Amino acid sequence: MTTRTDRIAAAFSRVAESGRSAALIPYIAAGDPSPQATVPLMHALAQAGADIIELGVPFSDPMADGPVIQRAAERAIAQGVGLRRVLELVAQFRRDDTATPVVLMGYANPIERMGQQAFANAAQEAGVDGVLVVDYPPEEIDAFAGQLQACGIAPIFLLAPTSTDARIQAIARIARGYVYYVSLKGVTGSGSLNTDDVAARLALIRRHVSIPVGVGFGIRDAASAQNIARAADAVVIGSKLIETMEQAVATAPAGKQTEAAITAASLWLAGIRQALDQVKRDNPPA
Repeated sequence: MTTRTDRIAAAFSRVAESGRSAALIPYIAAGDPSPQATVPLMHALAQAGADIIELGVPFSDPMADGPVIQRAAERAIAQGVGLRRVLELVAQFRRDDTATPVVLMGYANPIERMGQQAFANAAQEAGVDGVLVVDYPPEEIDAFAGQLQACGIAPIFLLAPTSTDARIQAIARIARGYVYYVSLKGVTGSGSLNTDDVAARLALIRRHVSIPVGVGFGIRDAASAQNIARAADAVVIGSKLIETMEQAVATAPAGKQTEAAITAASLWLAGIRQALDQVKRDNPPA
């Protein structure tokens, strides 16, 4: 039987076997545009080509997130979505999809309120594959990382342009699944990418990190996704995907907002996946 951490490894193996340059990892906020839409949206993204789904846990003070993802979290919180509801949504998704990895991305406070071990157990039961907690520093997370790994869940960490060699080494020691490189200084959705800088930084990171390295922040269209895919092991896209759903909801007829959001998101992501597939054709594996 495939274990939860194995699902992440299997996803990257499928990418490599297909000759594609990078995995596609969309980020959505659980509960946005509505709790009822989340699981159908996750299935639609998987069908559109997502290799891994990052599911944001709504939090009232998302320090690393820009205004787009903040709005998504606020909408979800206003509809009563917290950590326990997120885990219920993952379990519901798992009833029909046992292959697509799901990574929870969020902040320490909700986990601390639940209790680290209780959270790890509940995440295992729900079918979570990885957990990325923005404000858990690697120097202070050995016990929690061990709890996650004992439950078959990958502890995933952020690296930034300002990360020192010592920080990269500390993360390399305990990270599993993949590492998420934040390509820009600032919050999600900000700035513009310099792909040469990203490629150079990834080369430095790979001196210490042996697991896949995904890149996110600032990837907003097919061209930027393709450019990042030539250097990274995964392309992570969040803010633009949520913006696409926001626009669909704003222009949809009454009663059709959820359907419009899911359709718009899946069509947009399918275009990104097609662009990444083109990178494979331009750069076939040796």
